[in-house]
Amino acid sequence: MKRREFISLLGGAAAAWPTGAWAQQQAMPMIGFLDSRSSAAMTSRLAAFRQGLKEAGFVEGENVKVEYRWAENKADHLSEMAAELVRLRPAVIVTTGGSSAALAAQAATTTIPVVFLVGEDPTRLGLVTSLTRPSGNLTGINLFANELEPKRLELLRQLVPHATRVAILVNPVDARNTETTLRDVPAAARTMGLQSQIYRASTTREIADAFTAMGQERPDALFIGAAAFLNIRNVQLAQLAAFHRLPAAYSFREAPEVGGLMSYGPNISEAYRQWAVYAGRILKGAKPIDLPVMQASKFELILNLTTARLLGLSISPGVLALADEVIE
Repeated sequence: MKRREFISLLGGAAAAWPTGAWAQQQAMPMIGFLDSRSSAAMTSRLAAFRQGLKEAGFVEGENVKVEYRWAENKADHLSEMAAELVRLRPAVIVTTGGSSAALAAQAATTTIPVVFLVGEDPTRLGLVTSLTRPSGNLTGINLFANELEPKRLELLRQLVPHATRVAILVNPVDARNTETTLRDVPAAARTMGLQSQIYRASTTREIADAFTAMGQERPDALFIGAAAFLNIRNVQLAQLAAFHRLPAAYSFREAPEVGGLMSYGPNISEAYRQWAVYAGRILKGAKPIDLPVMQASKFELILNLTTARLLGLSISPGVLALADEVIE
């Protein structure tokens, strides 16, 4: 089953701009796009974003301009990039790549609307005071990617019932995300009788080094934390996991599509589409305060049966029945 839904709520009217700037916005409104990562491996997500804009009545380069800023996984660059976007006076700023980008945009402006895409409760992050009626100039989507991590570990354990030790891979640069993962996942592992070992990686080289260390320690399974940088390194992660014969769990379906064992989370393409639709609502005049935070409402378990066979795993009928899609 591929179809996934998100709660979508609408409303509002636009904030006023100075006359010259407003005339420019009418001619060609601008979206400021802020991401903590690089543009590499973002092709499918950007396609979903542009599809959402199209559904809202906007085509990049025709009636809307998108000004991109990529922080290349350097958190200390986000504040400067957010400030650059604010100086361009876009009609709306959209942020993705974790909570750090959203927090940078929040700090940079209290007037320009900001639409975030984050993986955990935005009220806990301090981005909004209420999900149903956000105060200030921010609204957006909560994917629940972080909140789902204990459930994802539970599903991995069902796929690898003999496991006693699990490796947990996190990105230390994404401090907020890592804090959540290291709070919730090792605790969940203990309740399942699993020992856990933490590995950290914030570059492609560090990912390779982490797997080299895992090859020496020989854990029984691998849990990939829901970090923005790690979530777009699916090919590298899947290939290394296969080489080291490690059953691994990921956040989004992109991983099993390229050879990862399993994923459990929201449909990320649908999330990017809805995110862009929300930005389009603001371009048409809605205010963030009148746009409740959308929350992922459906989640999908994707299994790669070919990878399971290569790893020597026998997936039970009960687990197969839970899957929304099985990749042969």
